[in-house]
Amino acid sequence: MLRRTIPQSFTSWDNTKAHKNELHDKIRKQLRDVQLPPSSYDTAWVAMVPVQGSHQTPRFPQSIEWILQNQYDDGSWGTNLPSLVVNKDILLCTLACVVALKRWNTGRHHISRGLNFIGRNFSVAMDEQIVAPVGFNFTFSGLLSLATGTGLGNLQDWNQVMAYQRKNGSILNSPSATVATIIHGRNYSGLAYLDFVTSKFGGPVPVMYPQNAYSQLCMVDTLERMGISKSFACEISDILDMTYRLWMHNEEELMLDMRTCAMAFRLLRMHGYDITSDGMAQFVEQSSFDDSIHGYLNDTKALLELYKSSQLRCLEDDLILEEIGSWSARVEYALKCPVYAILERLEQKRNIEQFKTKEQLKIEGFKLLKSGYRCLNHEPIITWISGVIPNDEILALAVDEFHSSQSVYQQELQDLNSWVAQTRLDELKFARLMPSITYFSAAAILLPSESARIAWTQNCILTTTVDDFFDGEGSKEEMENLVRLIEKWDGHGEIGFSSECVEILFYAVYNTSKQIAEKAVPLQKRNVVDHIAESWWFTVRGMLTEAEWRMDKYVPTTVEEYMSAAVDSFALGPIITSAALFVEPELSEEVFRSEEYIHLMNLANTIGRLLNDMQTYEKEIKIGKVNSIMLHALSHSGGGGGGSPEASMEEAKREMRRILQGCRFELLRLVTRDAGVVPPPCRKLFWLMSKVLHFVYMEKDRYFTAEGMMASANAVILDPLQVTLPPSDSGTL
Repeated sequence: MLRRTIPQSFTSWDNTKAHKNELHDKIRKQLRDVQLPPSSYDTAWVAMVPVQGSHQTPRFPQSIEWILQNQYDDGSWGTNLPSLVVNKDILLCTLACVVALKRWNTGRHHISRGLNFIGRNFSVAMDEQIVAPVGFNFTFSGLLSLATGTGLGNLQDWNQVMAYQRKNGSILNSPSATVATIIHGRNYSGLAYLDFVTSKFGGPVPVMYPQNAYSQLCMVDTLERMGISKSFACEISDILDMTYRLWMHNEEELMLDMRTCAMAFRLLRMHGYDITSDGMAQFVEQSSFDDSIHGYLNDTKALLELYKSSQLRCLEDDLILEEIGSWSARVEYALKCPVYAILERLEQKRNIEQFKTKEQLKIEGFKLLKSGYRCLNHEPIITWISGVIPNDEILALAVDEFHSSQSVYQQELQDLNSWVAQTRLDELKFARLMPSITYFSAAAILLPSESARIAWTQNCILTTTVDDFFDGEGSKEEMENLVRLIEKWDGHGEIGFSSECVEILFYAVYNTSKQIAEKAVPLQKRNVVDHIAESWWFTVRGMLTEAEWRMDKYVPTTVEEYMSAAVDSFALGPIITSAALFVEPELSEEVFRSEEYIHLMNLANTIGRLLNDMQTYEKEIKIGKVNSIMLHALSHSGGGGGGSPEASMEEAKREMRRILQGCRFELLRLVTRDAGVVPPPCRKLFWLMSKVLHFVYMEKDRYFTAEGMMASANAVILDPLQVTLPPSDSGTL
């Protein structure tokens, strides 16, 4: 007999390289060959199948033998969770095994002990406060009916069920669901499927087979969400290549399950595979969810996957994703944190901390969500339950990697603080110097190297300071002086400085840019400081134009005129260009001069400018500063149109949101497409910047406050993980 005990998690915790390699090897093995644990529930259903033509003989005696050999000492069957608390999953599995044994009048002692277990714990089934597997009420009551001899009810619409039959004869690759149709004389072709599965697994069967595509995609998604996917890049690439082939061949294993299909689409698109949304067309109508097994069981995870996939539109006229997004936006967290505003490192910390907080599992890997059916009279046919594969190795590596990263981040932040002092930026009283918040934006999007993170952060600090200077801290003479100095660049000595403030600003920009360019020479094979200098020239030129408008009290006549300066003045050019120098591969002159690179930069700057304008237009109107929202409202409210200023402002915001959305679609299209002059790693920087901007300017959210941003920065850089690891013999990894 098996004992229901609390398994020792993290049996070996040490900080040796050998132990880390062992953990990596275990995960690689799981990625290559998904190990499916046996399901007591599904095995019990398979055990009930008789030999054709003889209802007195079981077709799968090996399944019965497994049930007899795998009862726990307390009389139960089910998942051996790290808890002694009886749950509804255990009750369901135990009842199914009892019914299977009773079907063949074998294992009388096992049946008695199982019934005693159910009797002692029957109150658990009635307790609404205890979390239940999806569809538990239908399945448990159906099995009780079967156990008392009344069967599963008169099922009225088996044609609806058979619509889910796969090419292999199964019902949605579920052994238990397949058995239900066989027992009711509807699916004898499913016997071959059951023969194959029981032969492969030797008697016990998993909750679903085949499910390699779903399981492997879940593993890839989990590794990415936990921040350790980089260590398994080769394996993940192989899995996504396989998934892409399944997608292109419209394989039912991938396409017929809503959650699997949506997850595949999201991962493939974000990894640069050239796919359209056509494969998602089957989910355009809300009824595709409401009438499905997912909707019946209120599967919020399937709904969340659909919603996340709908946010990855690359075209404004992608009606498939637009429709899916319009009806699937029910998940509160998804609405609060859309895919295009999630910063990976912040999200990974949250995932790591929540990985062990599930009530049933102290450490949760990924769930194999079972689904269910019902017929027209609402009586149960068969409902799948949730099985769980714990993955201690993933949590161990994620915790270790996060701790290591934080040490690196803290050292880099110290270096940045020293740089601020060396450049004398701290002597400028007007400067909004927030190194930790600024550095957070580089660390949270997982920029690939120290040099990229430092260059990104230094230019974020510089552009913010220069923007403040042009925003009213500098005189017109000083501003023009700084623009001429940057235009002249190496020849700045011919011009001279109109003030100490200008001198500090110029040398901070000039010397930092030269240092970045020199550091990039080994990768770029040439000195590319001219590209950084040019990006600064475009930036300050736009800032000067806006400053002149403000000082002259000039209002641009159109939004287009305003954006001609506002796009450059948003100042992403120096930030992205500098960071791109440290992202492989080498960037040629052709890349920087290409229409594609310029277009990417314009899109990113436009996104930033519109997001900023929507957050700050009220303040800027009061100080007489031009803003796209104000300009659009003015152009649509005057001239006898009769519209109120408030209505015009709301219309302006709607129009700017529409333009913003279009820019985001186009940016994602360029970033994820299969071709282009700009290398994919460089293109990705523009998307990462867009995510930072959407996060910072998230409407009606705490992150736009200084306190909220500082809290987020501290979470990534300073605050330790709130993870209590189980006791071990060797300390922590």
